[in-house]
Amino acid sequence: MCKLFIQANAELWSSSTRSLRIDGMVTSIRLENYFWTILDNISSRDGMNIPQMITRLYHESIDAEHDLGNFTSFLRVCCMRYLALQLSGEIPINENVAISSLDVEDILAREKRDYH
Repeated sequence: MCKLFIQANAELWSSSTRSLRIDGMVTSIRLENYFWTILDNISSRDGMNIPQMITRLYHESIDAEHDLGNFTSFLRVCCMRYLALQLSGEIPINENVAISSLDVEDILAREKRDYH
């Protein structure tokens, strides 16, 4: 079992830092390359680049009154959630389908019903 993970391309877990500007302040985010790839897939589905999407996630999180003490962890969880929602069929594998076109309230209601 472990060989499947151990012999994967080591670039996947190598980290890289990207700088972006949120509300006029430059911030640096360090993530493993695999997470950057997933963030790129997520952002491109809605015609954004990674900095645009991260800025939007940041603002919407603030608006929802979330504690963003560890924003990098939040981004990792977003990536894992994206993959899990694809596996469950809630987000189509077809990357031409924008995430913004999905019925988010319906997805969240199904999740709440299925996990409680």
